[in-house]
Amino acid sequence: MSILSKPYFHDEAAAFEHLEAVLWPEGPVCPHCGAADRISKIQPNPEKRVRLGLHKCGHCKKQFTVKVGTVFEASKVKLNIWLQAVHLMTASKKGVSAHQLHRILEVTYKTAWFMAHRIREAMRTGALAPFGSGGGTVEVDETYIGKEPNRYKTSRPKRRGGHDKMKVLSLVDRTTGRSRSFVVDRVSKTHILPILRENIAREARLMTDEAGYYKGMSKEFAGHDSVNHGAEEWARGEVHTNTIEGYFSIFKRGMKGVYQHCGKRHLHRYMAEFDFRYSNRSANGIEDGARARIALTQAVGKRLLYRDS
Repeated sequence: MSILSKPYFHDEAAAFEHLEAVLWPEGPVCPHCGAADRISKIQPNPEKRVRLGLHKCGHCKKQFTVKVGTVFEASKVKLNIWLQAVHLMTASKKGVSAHQLHRILEVTYKTAWFMAHRIREAMRTGALAPFGSGGGTVEVDETYIGKEPNRYKTSRPKRRGGHDKMKVLSLVDRTTGRSRSFVVDRVSKTHILPILRENIAREARLMTDEAGYYKGMSKEFAGHDSVNHGAEEWARGEVHTNTIEGYFSIFKRGMKGVYQHCGKRHLHRYMAEFDFRYSNRSANGIEDGARARIALTQAVGKRLLYRDS
């Protein structure tokens, strides 16, 4: 049976039950006071404007649904439509555009655009354990995408090397198969080294290309090897950056083929989206249904208002 036949994709009451099962596996928890007991469920009644999934806390006397305190809060879009959007964005390897969501979900383009950004916010992870813990190998590389806003107008000579493009630094942990990406203002040792120190364990072994800003990394980490792409050296035994190049190929095909354009103010969320799908891909034993559940669990404690998106 197709996952798209699940009741929670087509019925809002079933959608509430599904989200409650994911976020409240041991029963309802009041988002206002944190109580987990003396919580009663109020039966929906359209005549009295009682909403679906409404609960009342016996401690603080406040009402709430499972959407409170998540990226779904205060949305007028039906919850089953939200779950469809989450599935589409987590199951599409290279992403799904807001125009495509607008057509499939039959919502306005503006609504689809905002929904996509809220889901990307759910995909974003906070502070995590450093990559390469226990002496693992971490590949590090940078790439360029789009155009840097207000950089190098037509009156200035064209420069090479991605100076006029937006810059992304990414890490891939070979052991866990996870990725982590950052939007940087400049690609230089001054900008890169603090990110590497914060996100890579000291006992890790780094793999990079021959770029000058990676020189001296053996002083910061347990080991550092590089390949010389300029001399057409792509691998030397286990020394290569092919894993992260594969990640960049997915990212660029998605950004150019699906999204086509992205402003710098939003790029960090798009990077979070590609990091999320890559880190939770099938090769790591996580299939579409499980990937969507992970995104739902990460939706708690995050709000994104339209004026802030």
